[in-house]
Amino acid sequence: MAGGWELPGGKVDPGESDEDALVRECHEELAVKIRLKHRIGTDWRLSERSLLRVWTAEILEGEPRPLEHLALRWLTPDELYDVAWLPGDLPVIEALAHQGFS
Repeated sequence: MAGGWELPGGKVDPGESDEDALVRECHEELAVKIRLKHRIGTDWRLSERSLLRVWTAEILEGEPRPLEHLALRWLTPDELYDVAWLPGDLPVIEALAHQGFS
């Protein structure tokens, strides 16, 4: 999906919790160690077999770098629609835009 933007994360490995998977994926994709804080919303269905679950997080160690992607960008609430989100992430972005986040 070249050119599309997505939230960091990925698939949960067998025997791994959702939370552990997100911590691992952020380390693999962004070279950071994080601590999850708050879950945002509920489950967003991407397909018959996959769900999107989103958390806020705090960076504990490292400076984010795009290890597996072409670019990395921090967005303020006013900039949420400045990038072309992948269709699966767009419902989360819309929820953030309307409800805010911390």
